[in-house]
Amino acid sequence: MSRFLLVVLLLAATAAGAADPRKVIRTAYPSAERGFDCAVESDEFTGTLCDSIFETLLQYDYLARPVKVQPRTAAGLPEVADGGRTYTLHVKPGIYFTPDPAFGGKPRELVAADYVYSLKRILDPKLMAQWSFLLEGRIEGADAIVADAKKTGRFDYDRPIEGLRALDRYTLRIRLKEPDYKLPYILTMPATAAVAREVAERYGPGFAEHPVGTGPYKLAQWVRSQRIVLEANPGYRDDEFSSAGGDDPRDAAIAAHLEGKRLPLAGRVEIYVINEDQPRWLAFLGREHDYIRPVPAEFIDKAMPGGKLAPNLAREGVEVRPDEVAWITYTTFNMDDPTVGGYTPEKIALRRAICLGYPIQEEIATIYQYQAVKADSPIAPGMAGYVDEKSPTLEYDPARAKALLDMYGYVDRDGDGFREMPDGSPLVIDQASVPKQRDRERNRLWSRAMADIGIRMTFDKVEQLPDLRKQAQLGKVQSMTYGWIADYPDGENFLQLFWSKSIGGANYALFRDAEYDRLYERVKSMPDSPARTEIYRQMVHMIWVYAPWRVNSLMRGTILIHPWLLGYKKHPFAHEQFRYLDIDLDRKARG
Repeated sequence: MSRFLLVVLLLAATAAGAADPRKVIRTAYPSAERGFDCAVESDEFTGTLCDSIFETLLQYDYLARPVKVQPRTAAGLPEVADGGRTYTLHVKPGIYFTPDPAFGGKPRELVAADYVYSLKRILDPKLMAQWSFLLEGRIEGADAIVADAKKTGRFDYDRPIEGLRALDRYTLRIRLKEPDYKLPYILTMPATAAVAREVAERYGPGFAEHPVGTGPYKLAQWVRSQRIVLEANPGYRDDEFSSAGGDDPRDAAIAAHLEGKRLPLAGRVEIYVINEDQPRWLAFLGREHDYIRPVPAEFIDKAMPGGKLAPNLAREGVEVRPDEVAWITYTTFNMDDPTVGGYTPEKIALRRAICLGYPIQEEIATIYQYQAVKADSPIAPGMAGYVDEKSPTLEYDPARAKALLDMYGYVDRDGDGFREMPDGSPLVIDQASVPKQRDRERNRLWSRAMADIGIRMTFDKVEQLPDLRKQAQLGKVQSMTYGWIADYPDGENFLQLFWSKSIGGANYALFRDAEYDRLYERVKSMPDSPARTEIYRQMVHMIWVYAPWRVNSLMRGTILIHPWLLGYKKHPFAHEQFRYLDIDLDRKARG
């Protein structure tokens, strides 16, 4: 084929609305992926990849604030009956999984039964899905099947569940045991995206490495923990942008640019895993990447001196956007650990003393460069159920910390400057971390702060984040500093992190308390109301009392965007949505 004919065909395809292969989005993530099994993993990177390859029934309106839900593969919003117990959705005909040997090398149409299967996977105990809390105990008729699966080690996917039924080829009905008004939010989450049973069964344990979806992109290249390349799905359906819009005038420009365009726009997405902040920052400055999210705290003064965009970046036309996420950071304690865990008064006193002895404001100033603010509640501000209260257990007060330790028998018996346990055994707490400069700086701060109150802290467990999470789930981490980014705009998304049924998933503290569980089970079926907010408040106070966490900060990140990247806006609850992004090739060529 001649080069001229190739160019003609390329231009014709672009004019017809196909993704332009000349347009390549390049960006970086600071931690490695764990694969492509959306139900099993809970990290943000996996969610971003899944959102591009797989598709949920519903999605968030890209620009609307306050947030709104709109259909994705569904033909419309759910039909809700029985006071919030029954949801009926209709899958759009003509949506196809990408060709795969599991389908005989051909594409296969998406049907309602795919969502039945995919939601069942979340409930399968063998998978240890991070997202089981979304559905466990909520679906009518599912409890018995889950219980049998736990006994036998095998989930019977062919056994009907009354609350998960495909009424016909395109109609899905979800029937809940109790009303749940958050279900539409749940159906936007990548964990609930459609996967094909044929693919899961064909590849078995390798399923997480072989993503086959209906989404706008497909996996083209993968160098584990280094580089992932997505290419536009040539069989993707006609999908045009629509939005109710927002108040920001910049959003109006995005809407005008995307109006009537077929998605996705860019033919290729290249994502690089860069653990350290400096090379990510330099890659952005060197125009190797189209945006950086967020600006690393150590470089915020260079990017935004005095809170304003640096003149050199302003001259280049770089745009500043806030990182719209509800992101709480915390230090978690293993409640099963014989040293730092437990529910007796002296164990609670130890954790409270650690909380009182840590100078969070210094962390915010020196490590995050004020790209965070102090937080007390484990629920982020702006979420349904948030109450603006301060906890006296989270104030920096080393004198109170020392007095509390003295009171409960944590004293220095051998005169080496460090306290022992009440029974005289050594008191040593290891805080696990990842091999990054920021974490090393935080470790030094923790070491100094704990030494000031007589606690010896070590930092012997250093792992990449995916491995660290897995070890925490297995109870092999005494303590670690981590974070949770809200998946939907309700405080319940944070409170489930302390539910005993989330152990093995995102309950890294392994916290279990019968009264807390009782309250959580109660609020799951309540609509947002003052009565529910009061129960949330009680649950937050219980966390302050038992101290399975030290709530640290609410992140306030900054995003920088090169002028040739069009359409970028971070949604508070959706992952990076590459399908809306475009590249101005002329502007990029001019530099």
